[in-house]
Amino acid sequence: MTRSCGVLRTARSWRAILVVILAAFLPGSAVLADSSGDQLAAYYDRQMAIRGGIAYGWIGSDRPTPMISDVLQVGVSKDAYYALRRDGSLLTWTASPASATLLMRDVLSFAAGNSGWLAINRTRSLWQGSGREPPRKIAERVIAAAVGDGTDYYITQAGELYVRGLANRGQYGDGRLLASGEFVKTASQVVAVRAHTGHALYLASSGEVFGTGGNVNGPLSRHGLGDKATSWGRIFTGAKGVATGAAHSVAIREDGTLWAWGSGFAVEPTKIAEQVVTVAAGNGSTIALSADGKLWAWDGGRGPRQIVLDR
Repeated sequence: MTRSCGVLRTARSWRAILVVILAAFLPGSAVLADSSGDQLAAYYDRQMAIRGGIAYGWIGSDRPTPMISDVLQVGVSKDAYYALRRDGSLLTWTASPASATLLMRDVLSFAAGNSGWLAINRTRSLWQGSGREPPRKIAERVIAAAVGDGTDYYITQAGELYVRGLANRGQYGDGRLLASGEFVKTASQVVAVRAHTGHALYLASSGEVFGTGGNVNGPLSRHGLGDKATSWGRIFTGAKGVATGAAHSVAIREDGTLWAWGSGFAVEPTKIAEQVVTVAAGNGSTIALSADGKLWAWDGGRGPRQIVLDR
């Protein structure tokens, strides 16, 4: 381990500053979709992965199918696939990529989910769209975003987390249970946020993982277990990436180990793999890319099994 890494880990205030600066100026550094990285996506039973610039998609345990080339980032909703191409064009399709629709140009990164999609352009403006409708600008100086089931999230360059949408399960993390028509600031020093069915996680600049919202099956570990948590609570430490599915969550530690908790796994975070680069979670499914380039899957906690991507 280098001396500079040791300094970053011990001086948390400097680390927080550096993370925010890097996220603001390096494309793709912290602006992710519904997984811990650009290469994977999962939502409900729909999944995607990138291999050699080609986006593959599949549903459930079906065989992955090559769909579109020159792709930098993939994303999915319950009913559609999304892909961000190298030229900055954001595309979506349902069955065949041959009928893909252009949603927006000059996109740096995006998020997709049940209620629509959010896109960040190269000037760091955040745009919101639903289906194939034209997007509208909703915020400035944004580095990351997430789309849940009716609740949306974004992070500013200052590391502030804003929330708008449904609040009935405590999705805001500030104690409220009534929806707000405007985005509300609910946390700070945030570098990543993920949301799914009534709950959300965020990754702090300190490497701590916080969660709020519905927790019937344990996606927030013991925080509000059995019903819901209405405020952000610490779940995990030492993380560099997070993802959350319908009823379980996963995190990648700084040493590359993969940890999972919730439905299909133990309530307490449990190590399930090593040397993991990126992970995504869906409706009981978990897919992870390892450092050797192999793609692995867990089905309802069972696994792993290797997924082969063939052209």
